[in-house]
Amino acid sequence: MTRTKAILDIANKAPHSNSLAWVFEKLEHEPSYIHTKMFGCEAAYVDGRLCLVIGDRNEPWNGLLVCTSHVSHAALIEEMPILQPHAVLGKWLYVSQNNEAFEVTADKITTLVLAHDPRIGVEPKPRKRR
Repeated sequence: MTRTKAILDIANKAPHSNSLAWVFEKLEHEPSYIHTKMFGCEAAYVDGRLCLVIGDRNEPWNGLLVCTSHVSHAALIEEMPILQPHAVLGKWLYVSQNNEAFEVTADKITTLVLAHDPRIGVEPKPRKRR
């Protein structure tokens, strides 16, 4: 397949609707909440900090990524053992939507985000000027 044909194939596809969008619904009433696209997934910012990323693609992009620092991993994993370092972005924690406890865990995590838990969220790096 030529590069041009590949680009046209992508452009002609219907936009992908993320089946995990419901995870962010609790955040919609938070005044500082911002919803953006990231890595072909969707991201949630609260208080200017990147907190969560949802993806419904192939593993390891098929669940909820909790944006946090390595310092907070142990405490969050102790509280929710289902969370594990992400296979690609090991600095963040992850739970696959295929796990039977996914919905309960997603609810707990969004509750922590709304409580402004300092363990969740990372400051985005400033964009470089072009």
